[in-house]
Amino acid sequence: MFSHIMVGAEDVQKAKTFYDAVLGTMGHEPGVIDDKGRCFYYTKSGIFSITQPIDGKPACHGNGSTIGFAAQDGATADAWHAAGLANGGTTCEDPPGIRENANGKLYLAYLRDPSGNKICALHRVA
Repeated sequence: MFSHIMVGAEDVQKAKTFYDAVLGTMGHEPGVIDDKGRCFYYTKSGIFSITQPIDGKPACHGNGSTIGFAAQDGATADAWHAAGLANGGTTCEDPPGIRENANGKLYLAYLRDPSGNKICALHRVA
């Protein structure tokens, strides 16, 4: 459904350090900086990217927005969460763990990146 997701950051290099760490726990390669200073993480299913806002205004998070990253299991989600905390992220929501809803059991871990963007590692428990 999605081709790419781009988030804003005041400090793209700081954001890259954070995302290299959290996405690295999921097996993704470090981000690539282009000639405009944007950072891209390429996968077979899409692209995640970071940029300073092109309108020159400060970067801000989307209130009510969450970007979810697929985790292969709960241990990967926990490693993702720990890597985020160790690299400038802050925890938000409930602690990592299983939550049940109409869609079944989900293992969820939430963070805010250094720019305040809310992100989640999600594993669907069988």
